[in-house]
Amino acid sequence: MQVDSEDEIEVSPFDWPKGFYSDSTHAGLKPDGDDMGWIYSEVPAEAAGVYTTNQFQAAPTTLTKQTINLNHQLQAVVMNSGNANSCNGEQGISDAEMMQQMVADRLQIHANLVGIASTGVIGEPLPMAKIKAGISELKLTKNVGLTKAILTTDTHPKTMTVKCVINDQPVTITGFCKGSGMIHPNMATMLGFVTTDAVISGSQLQQLLSHTVDETFNQITVDGDTSTNDMVVVMANGQAHNQPLTDTNPDYSTFAVAFETVLAHLAKEIAGDGEGASKLVEVNVKGALNHLEGQQVAKAIVGSNLVKAMIFGEDGNWGRIMQAIGQTDAHVDIDGVSVSINGIQLVKNSMGTGIDDAEVSATLKNKVVTIDVNLNAGSAAGTAWGCDLTYKYVQINASYRS
Repeated sequence: MQVDSEDEIEVSPFDWPKGFYSDSTHAGLKPDGDDMGWIYSEVPAEAAGVYTTNQFQAAPTTLTKQTINLNHQLQAVVMNSGNANSCNGEQGISDAEMMQQMVADRLQIHANLVGIASTGVIGEPLPMAKIKAGISELKLTKNVGLTKAILTTDTHPKTMTVKCVINDQPVTITGFCKGSGMIHPNMATMLGFVTTDAVISGSQLQQLLSHTVDETFNQITVDGDTSTNDMVVVMANGQAHNQPLTDTNPDYSTFAVAFETVLAHLAKEIAGDGEGASKLVEVNVKGALNHLEGQQVAKAIVGSNLVKAMIFGEDGNWGRIMQAIGQTDAHVDIDGVSVSINGIQLVKNSMGTGIDDAEVSATLKNKVVTIDVNLNAGSAAGTAWGCDLTYKYVQINASYRS
């Protein structure tokens, strides 16, 4: 998607859009640090969401999906870390509904305008006394501590604010997310939240979100696992007072590109902060028969444990990239594939170029590793992001509950 000028989109310091408030608190769900928070819009906002396809979808995720599907509106989302409220049966459902009602009562809004998001250990009952106490402490501030309160094994908050002009009105899009492990999404990932003051209908927002997630969050992988709680929720409260954003609005493409800029940045932040990761890996595929196959091959390469281990070991064993390509059912010119790492061509016409191993090892020491592949089977492309596989990943997940 293109816009007339890059000047129409401005990456800015973190800032809530007009009419949005937030807060966070330590409710005791984790030993220290804030572990609960909320987002609130001063008016009901149009809303859209995408959700995990894991069959054991957690109660908060299911409830939020049901709530948004009622009329594509939300006014608040409350969230907690330290406990996923997943695989808790009827009690988990009841606790999620109670959490939703507590927030509605506190904000004096209808429960059907409240979304719920939880992350943390699966299978432990939600400590409702702590949840109730935490909700009672939350206020309507501009506190950005919420971006830290949702973290689990993440090493830092992941945020992005982009500003653009729509019909001569300034519009802000701000997103934040958490995600480090159990990252291999299908129609969603981790917990992600995007707020904007743009005027756009819930149905149009859903269409934009679903498309953009396919190009961003669904193209990252850390470990091949999809969580029970993954979801991305977007709220648009219309306080920018622009002309409604539809496909016929000449500024719609500007908003769509700004929106994709936010989601793409957050997706790469998650990939680069994968549990134990030391490198962000980007795979760019061209020469694919179609876009879907380009995306498939890119994700197969970045998701290969052999490739990930190769990058961690700083070993230019390009055969591992070839095997990852060959495992897919994408169309490939068997005698015409090329592969480069950080601009150094390792493979031409599906054979090694004889490049010096020391040169490849040196470039693999970079914090960002870019793999470029040409399948020579068409004119389409695809991109995916991931990270290397380190000893630290095993250490983190072997002791996650301790």
